[in-house]
Amino acid sequence: MLFSKACTYAIRAAVLAAAKDPDGQRAFIPIRELADEVNVSFHFLTKILRKLTEANIMESFRGPNGGVGLIRPAREISVIDIVAAIDGLGLFEGCALGLPQCSDDSPCPLHDAWRKRREDLKNMLTRTKLADLVRNQTRKAVRR
Repeated sequence: MLFSKACTYAIRAAVLAAAKDPDGQRAFIPIRELADEVNVSFHFLTKILRKLTEANIMESFRGPNGGVGLIRPAREISVIDIVAAIDGLGLFEGCALGLPQCSDDSPCPLHDAWRKRREDLKNMLTRTKLADLVRNQTRKAVRR
């Protein structure tokens, strides 16, 4: 798996939040509802959402109409923002084989191929916005 489970749950929860708020009106969704839809425990999702809140991707609101929602419109939030908040950007910096001294001067056997792929992946995640994922999900009836 490329991303941690926490990261994949964060992306899925953010896509659901974006789908519930297509106009960027800052609608709030109960965390329990998100947890049920993402199929993850309430407590684990709460920890994940706390990181997204700290990263200024989502905000939380308490009370009977409370929950979580996106701070900015989905068209302004890149998938890389979520990856950075949950997993960090180490995936785009490290050696594919985990070697500490891997560099252009002292490459591992996968260095050149991995460098290109990780740059492509980082660019794709930077270009891809939550709104794009919502559109793809709606248009293609993609699984959540």
